[in-house]
Amino acid sequence: MTDPVDPLPLLQQARLRMTQQALADRLQTNKKTIYRWEHGLSRCPPLVVPALQEILRMNRPSSPPDTSSGFTFADLFAGIGGIRLGFERAGGRCVFTSEWNEWSKKTYIENFGDDHPFEGDITKVDAADVPDHDVLLGGFPCQPFSIAGVSKKNALGRPHGFECTTQGTLFFDIERIIAAKRPKAFLLENVKNLVSHDRGNTFRVIREVLEGLGYTLHWKVIDGKHYVPQHRERILIVGFREDTDFTWDDLQLPAEGPDIASILHPEDGSETAERHYTSGPLAEISPRYTLTKNLWDYLRAYAAKHKAAGNGFGYGLVRPGTDRHTRTLSARYYKDGSEILIHRGRGKRPRRLTPRECARLMGFPNDFRIIVSDTQAYRQFGNSVVVDVMEAVAKIMAPRVLELKTRETDGVMQPRLKAAA
Repeated sequence: MTDPVDPLPLLQQARLRMTQQALADRLQTNKKTIYRWEHGLSRCPPLVVPALQEILRMNRPSSPPDTSSGFTFADLFAGIGGIRLGFERAGGRCVFTSEWNEWSKKTYIENFGDDHPFEGDITKVDAADVPDHDVLLGGFPCQPFSIAGVSKKNALGRPHGFECTTQGTLFFDIERIIAAKRPKAFLLENVKNLVSHDRGNTFRVIREVLEGLGYTLHWKVIDGKHYVPQHRERILIVGFREDTDFTWDDLQLPAEGPDIASILHPEDGSETAERHYTSGPLAEISPRYTLTKNLWDYLRAYAAKHKAAGNGFGYGLVRPGTDRHTRTLSARYYKDGSEILIHRGRGKRPRRLTPRECARLMGFPNDFRIIVSDTQAYRQFGNSVVVDVMEAVAKIMAPRVLELKTRETDGVMQPRLKAAA
């Protein structure tokens, strides 16, 4: 006779993928009961085991393609997996993930599964516990270095950059893991302003740290508009432990990317309606995304006020069929949507993008599952990366990584001769 299955671990796995309300709906109970089971305030009954097993089976994404002949990577500050998607498309396989935000973890696990170590707070992870990997990926928090983030912190009298102890110092967790695991390569992503922050001192420290670990650095600011209809400039820092022939010249950027119409809901019945984003036989966009009269009046008055003062603060109105690109999507988009408003015709109030349109604007595929609220979805996509940019960079890194693997196997690894960008 087999031992009964403990339902609590199954419940905990399900909660990584689902909100309390979603899980309560599936188990035909309520949020309060789920909370009590989770926290040991009442016993999770064995009778829910079959339902939990079915939930985990149905929600587990299909296995990624076999990449045993490719390379492995660790995904730090993973967010919802934008960098991971790009490197998987280049033949990589993820062996370790770290992301502290609970909502982002739910989206990540829903889309990628949890078949490898997944840690939350990277500052509490012993580097020795990180599996060996060929490439380290890290989109470390950009708020301490971004123009908007620095302006806000200055206004509030708060430290920014490396002086921001909650986020700015997380770069040094990347340093200690690279030092301990010695991956063959790494890719770090951040805002363009990283280069100029603190009059260049922040980037100087980053360079000195990484080069001090024995890596050759290559960095480049890339605008996502080459791949998606969004002006989004980000710095990518690539490092190799050994000498390679890596060069940014191999990155062939498309001369002109798609226009804004390519990511919008067509509202003509050519796509299936998706939960509350669109509805009806034509999959028309929900009225909830149209700005209220009060908000639209406020944004216009705010823009007029700043225009009169001689600065450029204001909303960003995009006209499909005329404008090709949007402004940069940010994590604050959920507040009023002012940076990207879609023109709906003369005399009509504009609308926000739906979360699905935000996903497309960042290069995520249409089958990427969005399981969180609109507020959380806007934050997640605003904090993510342009997947197509990550894929393009991964594809010029991959041959060099595989070459280093071959050289290591054959015992012909050569010492790095110089550290130069």
